[in-house]
Amino acid sequence: MNKLPFRFALALMSLLCAFSVVQAARPMTTITQLTADWQRAKEYTKEYLDVMSEDGVNYKPTPEIRSFAEQMLHLTAANYNFGAMVSGKPNPMQGKKLEEMSELKTKAALTKAVMDSYDFMIDAVKGLTDAQLAENVKMGQREMTREVLLAKAFEHQTHHRGQCTIYIRMKGIKPPNEKLF
Repeated sequence: MNKLPFRFALALMSLLCAFSVVQAARPMTTITQLTADWQRAKEYTKEYLDVMSEDGVNYKPTPEIRSFAEQMLHLTAANYNFGAMVSGKPNPMQGKKLEEMSELKTKAALTKAVMDSYDFMIDAVKGLTDAQLAENVKMGQREMTREVLLAKAFEHQTHHRGQCTIYIRMKGIKPPNEKLF
């Protein structure tokens, strides 16, 4: 019996398995792509801030939910928290309750605070290497790769910016167009 085809098939399967393991260890995204995504998110969020009227900044659709400013400040605090976790750098807003800071509830101050948080996050991403995306970090009791943590951070800011669409519409303003690319 000729064992050559069997050995060839076995060698081929081994190579494919090895390639799969190498591929699995690589991050699915790159720092370049992540930086571009966060820059786009910053610009899109700025459009939300720009379109909201000054009197709409502290608008609450109902008394029990956050105002537009508080939504944006919640997003801001999270950007700082996630940026610090992913980079290992200190959170410059640690211990501050941004949502409660009245000095951040004007359109100009709010816009600056939000944009500064995106700059912190973008700098955190730029400070990483593609290889570091596969490294594990802790978030509370959970452990995940930096890449997964950045995906969760992006999802969080997208969610809260999206909630602000309703606030803008309820003030009779057309929200910015989607910015997927």
